[in-house]
Amino acid sequence: MELSKYSVGVGDRFAHQAKAQLQACILAAKAGVEVIPVWNKSNREHTIIGSEPSQTRAAVDAAVKALGWTKPYHCDADHITIATVDRFLAPCDFYTIDVADYIGKPAEQASIDAFVSHHSELLGKIKLEGVDESFEITPELLRATAAKFLFAVQEAGKVYRKIESVKGAGNFIPEISMDETDAAQSPLELLIILAAVADEKIPIQTIAPKFSGRFNKGVEYVGDVEQFEREMALDMAAIRHAVAQYGLPKNLKLSVHSGSDKFSIYPAIHRCMKRFDTGVHLKTAGTTWLEELIGLAEAGGDGLALAKQIYADAYAHREELCVPYATVIDIHPDGLPAPEVVNGWSSDEFTSALRHDQSSPNYNPNLRQLLHVGFKIAAKKGSRYLDLLESNEEIIAKNVTENIFDRHIVPVFLGGKQKSGSEHTA
Repeated sequence: MELSKYSVGVGDRFAHQAKAQLQACILAAKAGVEVIPVWNKSNREHTIIGSEPSQTRAAVDAAVKALGWTKPYHCDADHITIATVDRFLAPCDFYTIDVADYIGKPAEQASIDAFVSHHSELLGKIKLEGVDESFEITPELLRATAAKFLFAVQEAGKVYRKIESVKGAGNFIPEISMDETDAAQSPLELLIILAAVADEKIPIQTIAPKFSGRFNKGVEYVGDVEQFEREMALDMAAIRHAVAQYGLPKNLKLSVHSGSDKFSIYPAIHRCMKRFDTGVHLKTAGTTWLEELIGLAEAGGDGLALAKQIYADAYAHREELCVPYATVIDIHPDGLPAPEVVNGWSSDEFTSALRHDQSSPNYNPNLRQLLHVGFKIAAKKGSRYLDLLESNEEIIAKNVTENIFDRHIVPVFLGGKQKSGSEHTA
């Protein structure tokens, strides 16, 4: 099983928007580029909502059948560990193995010594094809990197082998995620990590390193875009070097986690892909749950009333909602409107505050981030929320499709201009 060159991770917390998400990939195909959808949902999200990975698979398969999609598609066991992988073994074929909690924990000294001894080819000057800079890996850097990352890679190997024992070799796509950690990995560290991955015989097809800057959920990238582009280019060069040196899969590519709505870096991603003739896995492309709320608010009536109630409940429980996402959100409490203010908003006022249109003076990134992590509130509404999703399917689907295609696929994979929330696909 091979992941295509271009792919998008799409989350669907309530398993109602698979057709609308797939429609964005159909629009991409009509525009001349194959972008493969990967539906991702983490164990944490399943636990909060009370859903099962099998439900995600069923919704996706139904959408694929309904729309006649004949290209590949995948279901991702997002951010799994050895403790959480079991429930994903039957329904999933893509596994994001999260090793962030193991980074910095040292492997046995004998393992570190063996790794350093085995990889003397890494020492000295390193020339990465496609970049002008030259680099040097010293014995100290090699040993320090092994001490920091080797144990994490060994843990990834345990998870990979458990999946392989059930699914069979070649029947799933493995990814390693190390983005939720304290510092960005340098290209030399990434090269050393990939050597360790090869030693563990994990045929990863994507890897999610940490880039500098902040990748907060559902809002714009915060950081130096030029530095991001430099890091991405060097990481792509390091991957190319590792593939040639260690026999890793030829389609190995970068995965950009929390990639949704990072509009300022999309041109940089596109340029890097063209420069190295490689792909990227953009994960997640489009915050579907927020597009559901926008659609409900646009619909007015009961939909708008429920959207306002969800905000009020999220505001009241904002501390507990934010704790699990503390490293990937940046909410200023004084920037959150009081629920009684929001309760008086019109449909346009609510949607313009929530929709990620930075040209709008009403756009509120604090409100958007709070509602992003507030899906637990909607889950507690049960059938009331789900019934409104179904009765307002058309307007919600329009928002979901346009968001993924216009504001994510077009700038990243087609190199076009990202459209604002007020513009729509013809």
